[in-house]
Amino acid sequence: MSREQKAVERARKAFATGRSKPLEYRIGQLKNLLCFIEERQKEIADAMKKDLNRSENGTQLYETLTIEGEIKLIISKLAEWAAPRPVVKNLMTLSDQVYIQPEPRGVVLVIGAWNYPWAVTIQPLLGAIAAGNAAIIKPSELCTHTSKVMEQLLPLYIDKEMYPVVTGGIPETQELLKQRFDHIFYTGNCAVGKLIMEAAAKHLTPVTLELGGKSPCYIDKDCDLTIACRRIAWGKYSNCGQTCIAPDYILCDPSIQDRVIEEIKKSVKEFYTDNPKSCPDYGRIINQRHFKRVMALMGDSTVALGGESDESSCYIGKGQGLSQSNETSRSQNQAKQSDQQQYSKGKDKVNQKVKRESNQGSKREQQQRKPLTPTVLRDVKPEAKVMQEEIFGPLLPIITVSSVDEAISFINKREKPLALYIFSEDKKLIQQMISETSSGGVLANDCLVHFSVNSLPFGGVGNSGMGSYHGKFSFDQLSHLRGCLIKQLKMEGVNQMRYPPHTLKKIGWARFFIARNTELGKLGRMALLAIVAVVFAVLIQRYFAD
Repeated sequence: MSREQKAVERARKAFATGRSKPLEYRIGQLKNLLCFIEERQKEIADAMKKDLNRSENGTQLYETLTIEGEIKLIISKLAEWAAPRPVVKNLMTLSDQVYIQPEPRGVVLVIGAWNYPWAVTIQPLLGAIAAGNAAIIKPSELCTHTSKVMEQLLPLYIDKEMYPVVTGGIPETQELLKQRFDHIFYTGNCAVGKLIMEAAAKHLTPVTLELGGKSPCYIDKDCDLTIACRRIAWGKYSNCGQTCIAPDYILCDPSIQDRVIEEIKKSVKEFYTDNPKSCPDYGRIINQRHFKRVMALMGDSTVALGGESDESSCYIGKGQGLSQSNETSRSQNQAKQSDQQQYSKGKDKVNQKVKRESNQGSKREQQQRKPLTPTVLRDVKPEAKVMQEEIFGPLLPIITVSSVDEAISFINKREKPLALYIFSEDKKLIQQMISETSSGGVLANDCLVHFSVNSLPFGGVGNSGMGSYHGKFSFDQLSHLRGCLIKQLKMEGVNQMRYPPHTLKKIGWARFFIARNTELGKLGRMALLAIVAVVFAVLIQRYFAD
């Protein structure tokens, strides 16, 4: 039996004991997680610095603060969310108990991503715990140091049988996907999402897929460009562009393109100084493969900002690395190696050697993480390389459109994005874009911050994912909402209308009682119940008299 299979079996046995069902247990585990976040800030921040060059303050802002807020919300609302939910009755069920009872699904597999490894791994886990499930936690192998912190420290705070951490790369993930789960929650890209769904289908396991895509950003020429571009620059270049809901490209009128570039340039300098490479708040590309992939996307576009050619610091530059045919071929070939191919070939051992935590390994990993200067590409054509896939890096293409209608048409010809950004002071224009497009979420006049609103569902549509989470949506997503109807063995006479032989008279009465929904207060229900009782009595008397 493999290590992964043993972890799943232990979690299933732990769940079968029923200890995760009481709300006190769930709240206790959530409080322990909150203690973990508060007490282990240093270990969390140190690992993030090594993995993505993220500062300690940046780690709190983008990772742990959101988790802390989510835990506190769940603790305060869990009793309400887990309680039976009354529903509207029809006349036939007026005297019965009719409600929805949330119940745990069972054993959940949570597969996290590397770009925000705490937020997108722990937040789904919070929903699994709140709903009373067991959960297998699979952090991304690309964030080796963060993965190790999760593996070593989480079992000190939460039930290690109920919530084991399984580390490793593609072979380990493949082995996990062979096991039977009651729900799989995956955050990552579309190619691997399809493989997750294929594996889940073998056991008819429901899935939540938090994917990504090319999130468009439309800028109205009449809006405040200084503020708009500052917010866009922040949303795009945070985490070195490695954010699933980062603005992927800009759509704007040709008349404001130069001004947009200038305003973004000012904001980049304001945020990251003249030398982003040395700025502690500017991140790094996760590894060599993604660095080369992003570089290859620039080949046929015009650099308007950034792109300095500096071999020693590995800044992206127009033509840098592209004039050498061997390097070009190698970069393009690596860019074409999709994650889907990696996962489908068990022979490709892409495990990032999770267990190697020596100082020499850490230094090598730091050297491999490349600082790419914030870059803007102008006059980009729809057929350009950078427009053929999600960028997931600090490149921001600008495509010019003559009107909002043209922008809407451009967006609708492509896959549905995870986010749509609109910058305009015209409320009618904003509503037009919302009503005539489709996306996972919409944010007007800002970027990214809808992720932090736990009263909104966060998730994709179409190619950008399925299912949603955050706050109560996480609880519902990872619960089975069980419909319950509890009747009494009384008033059998009223059931005569549904028993054979079926007649037109019985159908008429059935239509009256079944096809009418009632939503009344307590007094209204009592009054209606009295009236219905009289009607029933008359009905029964006439029925038996006939």
